Amino acid sequence: MLNAFKAYDIRGRLGVDLDAGIARRIGRGFARALDAKKVVLGRDIRASSMELAGAVAQALVDEGVEVLDLGLAGTEEMYFAVTHFAADGGIEVTASHNPMDYNGMKMVRAGSAPLDTATGLGAIHDLAEADDFGPARPGGSIRDVAQEARAAYVARVMEFVDVAALRPLKIVVNAGNGAAGPTFDAIADALAAKGAPLEFIRIHHQPDGGFPNGIPNPLLPENQPVTADAVRSAGADLGIAFDGDFDRCFFFDETGAFIDGEYIVGLLAAAFLAREPGARIVHDPRVIWNTRDIVERAGGTAIQSRTGHAFLKAALREHDAIYGGEMSAHHYFRDFVCCDSGMIPWLLVTELMGRSGQPLSAMVAERRAAFPSSGEINFTVADVAAARARVEAEFGPQAIGRDETDGLSLDMGDWRFNLRASNTEPLLRLNAESRGDRMLLDRQVARLRDLIAG
Repeated sequence: MLNAFKAYDIRGRLGVDLDAGIARRIGRGFARALDAKKVVLGRDIRASSMELAGAVAQALVDEGVEVLDLGLAGTEEMYFAVTHFAADGGIEVTASHNPMDYNGMKMVRAGSAPLDTATGLGAIHDLAEADDFGPARPGGSIRDVAQEARAAYVARVMEFVDVAALRPLKIVVNAGNGAAGPTFDAIADALAAKGAPLEFIRIHHQPDGGFPNGIPNPLLPENQPVTADAVRSAGADLGIAFDGDFDRCFFFDETGAFIDGEYIVGLLAAAFLAREPGARIVHDPRVIWNTRDIVERAGGTAIQSRTGHAFLKAALREHDAIYGGEMSAHHYFRDFVCCDSGMIPWLLVTELMGRSGQPLSAMVAERRAAFPSSGEINFTVADVAAARARVEAEFGPQAIGRDETDGLSLDMGDWRFNLRASNTEPLLRLNAESRGDRMLLDRQVARLRDLIAG
């Protein structure tokens, strides 16, 4: 059994769920399922990624595919390149923020469209499982497109920001020793060429697959102080931190305080609705009240999607939504091949800061007070179903609203919560929010913790 296949990507333990042999089978299955003739391939900086990417590349060549090799690149660079080069699909070898002994792949079809079990991932699994490909096919090749692809990507990303609206800002940038550093530098050079008055203070900037400063996952509270401290030490206006494949960007205000993702979703939703009144905004079901309130006030339409990049992208396409956001810091843009980007959000936030003249703390203060949230709390539990059943038995009878778009969401009137199993890790995730009552929220989260722990 190929256990690395998840709901919308591939993720597994090295030597257990994923190795070079399995990667070759997946690569051939990908080419066969999509009848691909041209495929974009990128990889992150993990020590195992070069070997796995090499195995995938050889597998694609064995299927007669022209491989467009990005080398070290972010996942969003792969997404963009698939459409830019009119490829039949794309693969990024990455485990993003997972532990050191993990790796995986993110995949898209032609047009950078997402893959899930119903749209091709299932067929890839079945072909890889059967491993009945026969001899190599002729005509395969590998072409290095790294320089051309990055130049085109940077040019597209720069179209999202009005450089004339920027004001002088000092920004701490924490690449987490992941793949972000070189791409960030290319964008910074483009900004400087246009006269952007931004000063960058880079930390943990050099890509290093050994992750000497820890796995780059800024969503974990224990990983946030390094960026926060750097902001305070430098007297910076803003801090940004990236995960391993930089498809997520996290924000810290001028005091070093971490800004929960849903408040950035709200800021960006309002900004896009100002550009395109009446537009549709997609959001995930974990933390929703702030986003829905902002979208409603701005005259837009809020659309809820299942959590996960494949589902958000599909919803963006289905509803022609201008923007979509997840509280986990994935941000999706209709005009960026309907995919997520970790670079576009910080450019937009700096523009918003320039236009408002306010620090980031002031820009989110009112929303934080109106809709306080718990942040995502992760639990490792022996029996996920039993933990959910305990929570449901306690709160279900009193709930005034129930939603199972993704996991269990219960609306308790003046507070609500979402409890769901992770799609990529063996964890149960809790998010809760209230209507302006932090003390109530804290009490209810404490009750939920006890129930989940059993």
